[in-house]
Amino acid sequence: MRVWLRIFFVGGLTSYRALFGFLSPAIFIPSLLVAPVFQVLLFAYIGRSAGAQSDEFYVVGNAIQYASIPCVFAMTQLISEERQNRTLGFILVSPAPRLALFLGRALPVIVNAWFVSAFAFAVGSLLLDVDIQGSAFAPIALVGAAAAFSCTGLGLFTAGIGLLVRETAVLSNVVFGLLLVFTGANVAIEDLPGWMQGVSARLPFTRAIEAARRLADGESLADVAGLVAAEVLVGTIYAVAGFLFLVTLETQSRKRATLERA
Repeated sequence: MRVWLRIFFVGGLTSYRALFGFLSPAIFIPSLLVAPVFQVLLFAYIGRSAGAQSDEFYVVGNAIQYASIPCVFAMTQLISEERQNRTLGFILVSPAPRLALFLGRALPVIVNAWFVSAFAFAVGSLLLDVDIQGSAFAPIALVGAAAAFSCTGLGLFTAGIGLLVRETAVLSNVVFGLLLVFTGANVAIEDLPGWMQGVSARLPFTRAIEAARRLADGESLADVAGLVAAEVLVGTIYAVAGFLFLVTLETQSRKRATLERA
């Protein structure tokens, strides 16, 4: 158990530090702190011009949705960059337990995604003078953590693609766009076509965004507990599927040398 925990915590943290070691603060700050604030402001002012929704609607939706950048991009890059730097093969031939190996890399990503979401929410609320009761901030932060976990589960699944192809940036951008459009971040779910609502129900963020908006409107955490639990369940399903996908592709890479071929 001690070895398992060491691989989970130390291995995950080391991998995460390596990822942002080459990204540097000059990229981290604009990409993960400045950009989400501008996304909040962009859609809030579009909403004002169109007379569609309140500033609060866009602050909550976009702050949570932007967590998909670290969730999807970081998780995918943790695999693809290991491969690009030719260290992934050494990891995969090690006897380290795969659950600790892969899930340990997800934990720092969840924390980072939660921080990005919380920062965008706090700064966006201040800039747009959104009036939210102080008692709602802690429950909204909890919902943000559930959303970060849920989307990181999806990121773990997309990370498996990094065992098949060398370039995953396009895939990550596509996933980010899907989450922006389908999760109700900027258009209420009930206003979407029926087929889009069906897709939304199967994606991370959809329930978390709804829960956070209801909390911002004055409801209690108990009122949205079902939505939060469902969000965690969605994330768990994606995480299990992602882990099984990674293990399956690892096995295939041993048989077909896909790590060296693509």
